[in-house]
Amino acid sequence: MESRQDFCQGRVAHCILRMAVPMTVAQLVNVLYSITDRFFIGHMGDGASLGLTGVGVVFPIISIITAFTNLFGMGGAPLCSIARGKQETLLAEKIMGTTCFMLLVTAGLLTVLGALLAKPLLFWFGASADTYPYASAYFSVYIWGTPAAMLSLGMNGFVNSQGFGRAGMLTITVGAAANMTLDPLLIYGFGMGIRGAAIATVVSQLLSAVWVMRFLTGPRAILKLRRGLVAWEPALLWKVVRLGFCHFIMSFTNAASQLAYNTALRSMGGDVYIGAMTVINSLREVITMPANGITGGAQPVLGYNYGARAYDRVRQGAICMAGICTVYMLLAWGVVFLFPEALIRFFNDDAELVAVGARLLHIYFFGFCFMALQMSGQAVFTSLGKAGYAIFFSLFRKVGLVIPLIFLLPGFLGIDGVLWSEPISNLIGGTACFLAMVRTVWKVLGKTEEGLPTGGDLES
Repeated sequence: MESRQDFCQGRVAHCILRMAVPMTVAQLVNVLYSITDRFFIGHMGDGASLGLTGVGVVFPIISIITAFTNLFGMGGAPLCSIARGKQETLLAEKIMGTTCFMLLVTAGLLTVLGALLAKPLLFWFGASADTYPYASAYFSVYIWGTPAAMLSLGMNGFVNSQGFGRAGMLTITVGAAANMTLDPLLIYGFGMGIRGAAIATVVSQLLSAVWVMRFLTGPRAILKLRRGLVAWEPALLWKVVRLGFCHFIMSFTNAASQLAYNTALRSMGGDVYIGAMTVINSLREVITMPANGITGGAQPVLGYNYGARAYDRVRQGAICMAGICTVYMLLAWGVVFLFPEALIRFFNDDAELVAVGARLLHIYFFGFCFMALQMSGQAVFTSLGKAGYAIFFSLFRKVGLVIPLIFLLPGFLGIDGVLWSEPISNLIGGTACFLAMVRTVWKVLGKTEEGLPTGGDLES
């Protein structure tokens, strides 16, 4: 089994695709998982548009929870891959145990805080008097599923980092199948409405968490999650957090930008614009899914080869990943350009929301192919443990570009200027990130073996 998970063997592109295909399927299932609630809520009849907007208000809060999940899960998994590439099995298992410990502790704290501060949080993140009942009905149930959500997402990276892409895919598939079954049953069959959607999500997250934990403690895993290693390890935790902070920033700034979008759109356009933005965010999740699968599949391969000092293979893998992502994003942009109304109607048939959403969709996805450069650069930095670069470019695009532009551009372009912040930031931020990757990491990987960094450079 170990030899089958050796990413130093065979063509690099084949290794990446072997991981990327099941991870892309997992991404697809995960997207279906996350948008199922929005699909059924958007078509539940009276109050559908307000319900969809109410769920949109909850998105930034969910993004914050995801940020903490990524802080530990996406910080630990690449380090685990690197340690496995160096054949340091015990270190890899300690990294996994420390990550699990922090996910459990953080999930407990976030659950308590979310339950206690639910009402002010929802109003702060964009709820109005009309949409608050819907947002509250969803969030008051969803928050109690936080531990299961964080464990399933945060620990699944350790399944993938060992080369078990199909098992990682099943983690998501189990939950998604349950969610897609329970949503119509609870929303329509039992007449529970938006609260039923939240219950379906929590149950599904619990099933996914049980699956991933059973796998990591079972006989198939190369690296095992051992009870004695699920503990507080400050030295390892620091390394995990330094690398995972990039993904934390990405998710946290995503929450901040969603809050900025909600604030600006509510003040200038009202609830219908927030509803349209909810649909656009849902479509973005679907459209970026294959690219996320490619970058996610490439990361354990790049990390393993970097740990094994197979640097030429790291370069080949980065080229393959960037090329596939860019071509795909160009094709996806074309689909959005040609069929904006049809894409919006998939989530809601309200004439006003469709008209507003189609116009905003054209703007938001303009030049979306440049996002592939950002994703590829970030993936290389993260895979190789270059936390500083990854963190900088996460902050640069969202905090340095998107959020200021959301409030500056409407002065010149009206409400459409809010959406133009995205393509402008993709062009500038994506290009800068990719060029920085080429000029820094690329040059280092091109040196002779004697001039290459040692393992201690991973945290630099």
